[in-house]
Amino acid sequence: MSEASTFIYVTYIYTTPEKLWAALTTPAFIKQYWMGIDAESDFQAGSSWRLKHADGRVFDSGEILEADPPRRLVIKWRHELMPELNAEGWARCVMELEPDDHGAVKLTVTHTLDQPKPNSKFIKAVSGGWPHILSNLKTMLEMKTAV
Repeated sequence: MSEASTFIYVTYIYTTPEKLWAALTTPAFIKQYWMGIDAESDFQAGSSWRLKHADGRVFDSGEILEADPPRRLVIKWRHELMPELNAEGWARCVMELEPDDHGAVKLTVTHTLDQPKPNSKFIKAVSGGWPHILSNLKTMLEMKTAV
């Protein structure tokens, strides 16, 4: 893996693996922490997956490659709106959930381009987006407003 082609983010969320899994895979809840973006998928391996704006624009699309509740979710991912990000091709987003001994769940998100690219604009974009989105998710789950 090229450092320029991978983004890794780790956070600890005080919840259960089951509640975190539900938050990661329930479209109505996703919409809350993704700032109004709709997720379209049943989150089963082999299913299609899309993130789209209320006006119908598709931001990202792909396929659920793995779904192992409540431990691991893998999404084949491509950005659709900005041509320079779309041109970088497919990426893989792996979400791993691991309970710890203190009542939290370690969530690791690893977003990697399938074809390594130095100075990737896509990786730069997700490295700005994931911290914001996961901070929203953490706040919502820990405030017990979740699924």
